[in-house]
Amino acid sequence: MAVELCLLLLLFCGSTISEVQPIYKPPPGTLDFGFVPSKTYDTGAYHEPGSIGILFKIVHAFLYLVQPNSFPQDLIRKVAQQQLGKTQGDYQKPENVVLTLQAIYYEIGFIVSAALGLLFILLLPLVGLCFCMCRCCDNCGGEMHQRQKKNADCQRSCFATFLFVASLIISVGVLCAYAANQHLTNQVRGAKKLVNSNFKDLKIFLNDTPAQIDYLVSQYNTAKDKALSDLNNVGPVLGTRVQEQLGKEVRPALDAALTMAGAIRETKEALENVSVSVEVLQEGTERLHANLTDVKTHLSNTLNDSACNAAQAASTCNIIRNSLSQLNINANFSGLPGVSSQLAKVNDVLKIDLSSLVQKGYAAFNDTPDLVVNQTRNILSAVPYIKSVLESIGSNITTFTKALPVQKILDDLMVYLTQSEAYVQDYFPLVEQYDFYRWLGCLILCCMVVLILVFYYLGLLCGTCGYDKHASPTTRGCISNTGGNFLMAGVGFSFLFSWVLMTVVVLTFVTGGNVEKLVCEPFEDKNLFKVLDTPYLLNQQWKNYLAGILFKNPNVNLTFEKVYSDCKENKGIYTSLHLEYLFNINEFLNISMYTEDVALKIEHIQINLSKIILLDEIGKENLLNFSSSGIDGIDFSAYLTEINKSVTKVDLLSFANDLEARADQLPKGALENALKGHANSIRMIHNQQVVPLEQAMSTLNQSIRLLKKTSSELMVKVKNVISAVNAAQFLINNNASQVIVQETKKYMDTIVGYFEQYTEWVKESIAMEVAACKPIANVIDTAVDIFLCSYITDSVNTFWFGLGGSSMFLIPAIIFAVKLSKYYRRMDTEDVYDDVETIPMKTTENGNNGYHKEHLYGIHNPVFTSSVEQW
Repeated sequence: MAVELCLLLLLFCGSTISEVQPIYKPPPGTLDFGFVPSKTYDTGAYHEPGSIGILFKIVHAFLYLVQPNSFPQDLIRKVAQQQLGKTQGDYQKPENVVLTLQAIYYEIGFIVSAALGLLFILLLPLVGLCFCMCRCCDNCGGEMHQRQKKNADCQRSCFATFLFVASLIISVGVLCAYAANQHLTNQVRGAKKLVNSNFKDLKIFLNDTPAQIDYLVSQYNTAKDKALSDLNNVGPVLGTRVQEQLGKEVRPALDAALTMAGAIRETKEALENVSVSVEVLQEGTERLHANLTDVKTHLSNTLNDSACNAAQAASTCNIIRNSLSQLNINANFSGLPGVSSQLAKVNDVLKIDLSSLVQKGYAAFNDTPDLVVNQTRNILSAVPYIKSVLESIGSNITTFTKALPVQKILDDLMVYLTQSEAYVQDYFPLVEQYDFYRWLGCLILCCMVVLILVFYYLGLLCGTCGYDKHASPTTRGCISNTGGNFLMAGVGFSFLFSWVLMTVVVLTFVTGGNVEKLVCEPFEDKNLFKVLDTPYLLNQQWKNYLAGILFKNPNVNLTFEKVYSDCKENKGIYTSLHLEYLFNINEFLNISMYTEDVALKIEHIQINLSKIILLDEIGKENLLNFSSSGIDGIDFSAYLTEINKSVTKVDLLSFANDLEARADQLPKGALENALKGHANSIRMIHNQQVVPLEQAMSTLNQSIRLLKKTSSELMVKVKNVISAVNAAQFLINNNASQVIVQETKKYMDTIVGYFEQYTEWVKESIAMEVAACKPIANVIDTAVDIFLCSYITDSVNTFWFGLGGSSMFLIPAIIFAVKLSKYYRRMDTEDVYDDVETIPMKTTENGNNGYHKEHLYGIHNPVFTSSVEQW
């Protein structure tokens, strides 16, 4: 009931969860709701055993050898569902017999081990009793006589060594048992801090939850304030959105028109360049032709000089004379058509500033937000109503919060938790007291073993130190004899205590081993939860037991494993326990009802954008006039043909250099000087006339190619620009209302999206942050994993492991101690020999079948001395 009350306080958090599922959900501006206030839980549900953990691992390995089978989930389910023992004869049913055999097979390791322990408990005291009776009859080593053997020293050393090794092993075992006993006591004494930490976390869990809920409720104002801010700026916000949507069509059309206006200006400049360049080229080529003709005439006269008739100059002069025909112009620009008519038409087109008209269209379109602002002033009158709607939602949340008995539930839970803590605090001294009794009892058991070890160690010490190999068995010293007595005392106490020790070992072994295998290991790998989650196991009428307890609906898929895992991950308890099945949160608040009302108010917006004129008829007529300017009728091929030619047939610089080189071949004189003068004249003509003509041809080439590119399908281009402008204008005049409706709906969805963000944030916060149930998982881990398994079970298992090992090695210790005591104790009789060959001799005067009783005659010499005296 306490758990249910603890969970109930979270149900109203989901009152903000709406079922609104809009057809279109744009990504609204992200709202920052901050972080849900939370505190860090102190409890670390993890136990590190320290150095004794090595012993724990050894015990776990031993238990695996005893019980290597995996956790029997199916067997436990079947046994639990059969409910054996309810009626007489249940165990005789075939299916129950099979289950019993399966259980025996699973527990066979524990059964065999426990059976051996019971045999030890029963037989060792019985063997001890028989052994004592046998020794009282001077048998089983009870006869105070020791026969002499050649290997007596070797046997004594071996028995002493074996006893010492056995005693060491027993010592290790009793140390392990003592360490486990002390570890459990230390953990119990320190458990109070861990218990207090768990109670502290549970109090934090209860105290923080109301603050977290209040924070969730208060963050509704963040969404509300953002929505009201957008509503107060509905004109600019909606106008910008409408402009962006229409701009996808309008801006490319205006950009194309503006590009065409630039093309008109470029066309005018190109036509002007063509007209000027052609005039320059025509005049330049005429002047060049005249100058080249003069040069040829002068050269021809020079070559007709008598000096060229000389044998050394004749061939050179003939070569120069034959090359004079190359001094002539190559390109003829006089026949190119003019472009004055096209230029005149383009100038007429430019009388209207098309760029200015397009800029007016841009300005008109950019005024769209202002138009929307002016035409949406009526929506501002609805803002107070919308604000009242949003305020009512917040009021409903607050009213619902106050309607729930949260504080009463918290107070009840806090009282229950305080009482539980007081109960634990009151009874913890009693637990410590009982643990002291347990510690004392285990210490007594360890002391029993220690007492036996003391006798064995004292026996070995006294026997080894007091042994005199030259003394006969009847003349052994007091220390040696005391050592033998200590060994026999140890044997006696071994028979007395061993069955008590083994009884404790068997009981703790069966209990602790099964707890480890059936509780601790399956709890660690969560197989234990899978068994608890078996349908109809804990209640034959319920499929899911936990859901049946919490929701009275066992068909809800709520399992122990899922709840524990979610709480282990520190998820919210609302999600961990699926409280949505217990409380229908949407009944308390339905945001869709309010958002529909808000949407109706916003959808009544009416906006008219027909005042926007992108390009008037004058601008369109101007574009058409440009397309009919005639630039596409220019004979571009004629121009390009002449432009691609060189100005002269030969490169004048090369000709001049060649002429000068041939003049150098002539004899020194007037002819040579005259030819070099003509070469310099040719160079001057190239620099002063050919170079400017080449520059004018380059300008003409660029302009002609630009005009050719512009005129290519000019009419189609202009019509496409006009069509794009008309389509954009049509969109504004006729389809803008549809765009406005779409953008208005998106705007409305944005407003609603703020509240959907809020509800989604609340869902996420409830799922992961509000009332994070890590303390519940920590309580389970503390109770099972730490207290039961780590503190108690591991310590108990290590205790019986050490004590059991010590008890088992008492058997060889008893044997070796009995054997060894014979070599340390003083004997009543000893063997008498006839010579040093160790041949026995019958001494009739003593009447004891060859045995010599030294205590009757006061003989203190070795046996060999008595034999020599008889001789």
